[in-house]
Amino acid sequence: MASSSKLPQSAYNPRRHVGVHAEWISDVSSTDYPGHYPHEDHSWDLEKFKQNLQVKVQRLSQRSIEFDLVGVDASIANAFRRILIAEVPTVAIEHVYVWNNTSVIQDEVLAHRIGLVPLNVDPSMVEWRKNAPGFEGQPNDRNTLVFRLPISCERIGGNKKNATGTQQLKNEYVKSGDLVWQPQGEQVSVFESCPPGPTNKDIVLAKLRPGQEIDMELHAIKGVGKDHAKWSPVATASYRLHPLIILNPEKPVPPHLAQKFAKCFSPGVVTVDEDGEVSIDEKNMRQDSVSREVLRHKEFEGCVQLKRIRDWFIFNVESEGPYAPERLFLESILVMRQKIATIKDAAEGLMRGEDEPVPEAAADGDVEMTET
Repeated sequence: MASSSKLPQSAYNPRRHVGVHAEWISDVSSTDYPGHYPHEDHSWDLEKFKQNLQVKVQRLSQRSIEFDLVGVDASIANAFRRILIAEVPTVAIEHVYVWNNTSVIQDEVLAHRIGLVPLNVDPSMVEWRKNAPGFEGQPNDRNTLVFRLPISCERIGGNKKNATGTQQLKNEYVKSGDLVWQPQGEQVSVFESCPPGPTNKDIVLAKLRPGQEIDMELHAIKGVGKDHAKWSPVATASYRLHPLIILNPEKPVPPHLAQKFAKCFSPGVVTVDEDGEVSIDEKNMRQDSVSREVLRHKEFEGCVQLKRIRDWFIFNVESEGPYAPERLFLESILVMRQKIATIKDAAEGLMRGEDEPVPEAAADGDVEMTET
């Protein structure tokens, strides 16, 4: 759902604001907790949390998404960011068997480069190898994908040179598109609609000269980013607080300084009319970097207040693997629900007096919190 051009009136509630000053930040912590305000009950309530929680998609492209997460505190927003980076599973090349490598790149360096190539394999179609029986699990057609990289460099047309005086070579560059998938077992039918391969076929892995060759067998398995960055599904996953710029009606910006005032902010945030009167474009306010440049100029002192909205997070997530960008946040929610379900089962086990470790719980249904 796209955002409207106007901010909701609740965004101007001072209790939600973090003050941004020239050399310091104020009101960092929330005061909405029991006992702070007389005659106000701020104890946590699930229904109230549901009413305040909002997720709004602002911008979506083929590989990235910008969305707003409103009504949560920084710990929850950071938990989702960390899950996106480190705990949403993907499939990447883990085991490399080098049959021949006469290039100048060492085997281990080339293996590391190949492992970082993102694959277009939907992780939900691959089982966890670590859960299979045996030491680190036995590879099979459900938990392992096999690729081959057989390539050699040779001259085209013998020793003849082209018009520029250079020789034409075949396979001078080894690219990710040279990986050849070798289906095993039932994988032909399982991956019929989308054969496994790199998401980008133009990643240069190595350079070869005539007579050099590489022959490798590569095994890809399912993993998570906290084990190795090659399993991280995102190129970037970051958030920032929504900026808020409030003009002081009692001290307007002088018309002859309006353009200078506008240049203190990101383009499009401040508009100046023909009479030199300035106003804030609430739709473009989110683009401001809050550089505090305006606070450096004495002539603008008292004209404007810079703030951020404490519980309004602007996420920017760029997908690097098989996930569509809009699916990544949903996958992080699933991981979060699994964590909550595990904690819930552990707490219930303690109440029953059970000391055995609790296995990871499934989060197929809703996680309900009940009072005891």
